[in-house]
Amino acid sequence: MSMLLAQSRVEMLRMARNVYFVFWSLLMPVVFYVLYTRIFTTNAVDAKEWNAHYLMSMTCFSVMGSSIMTLGIRLVQERVHGWVTYLRVTPLPDSIYFGGKMIGQTAIHLCSIIIIFASGYLINGVSLTASQWIDSALWILAGSLPFLALGTCIGTFRRVDTASGLSNALYLSLALLGGMWMPLDVMPSWLAQIGTWLPSHSYGNGAWVIIIGGVPELRDILLLAAYLGAFMLLSTYIRSKQKEA
Repeated sequence: MSMLLAQSRVEMLRMARNVYFVFWSLLMPVVFYVLYTRIFTTNAVDAKEWNAHYLMSMTCFSVMGSSIMTLGIRLVQERVHGWVTYLRVTPLPDSIYFGGKMIGQTAIHLCSIIIIFASGYLINGVSLTASQWIDSALWILAGSLPFLALGTCIGTFRRVDTASGLSNALYLSLALLGGMWMPLDVMPSWLAQIGTWLPSHSYGNGAWVIIIGGVPELRDILLLAAYLGAFMLLSTYIRSKQKEA
């Protein structure tokens, strides 16, 4: 247990010092939030509801990006630089290595959620009940699991530039088509139909439903669980093939 906690602590320190993480996972969501709630506004929607809705969108956007890009690219970098090979000759088990990453990533996600929630409160005075704040935070943490699994798939690449390019493309595409930047209602119907089947939409929709007093839909839960299973199987399969090669 002490080994796992030490590894988790190291992972958290590394992420907190990562400028790439701070920019994409903390600064950019807050900047987008300010742009779309304070500058590019419209009278067609209720400002109070929109401010809360978009706060959840940007929080999901932050955590999703950290899961896909920060974790995936770091796994590739550590293998390319020989760090993974070095660890194999130490007493550190693979389970502690990956467990530390998952715990560290989750702890950083919690910090991101708190920071972005606080930004929404300070910038726009977003007011939710205590249970809505807590339930939406728990949903965002739990719903990030499929994206963490996707990050481990990205981590199987052998080149950092390939992993970086693909993770950026996936991250931005999922955010756009999943309705995190703009509602699916304003998109062409065929594009919106695609978006409803993406994990990013189910992820965001769970939080959007919570802040209006509902509970996440069973469809969204099942869809995220299916993506989690698929990404985990894909990551395991690729890693087993790499070990055989």
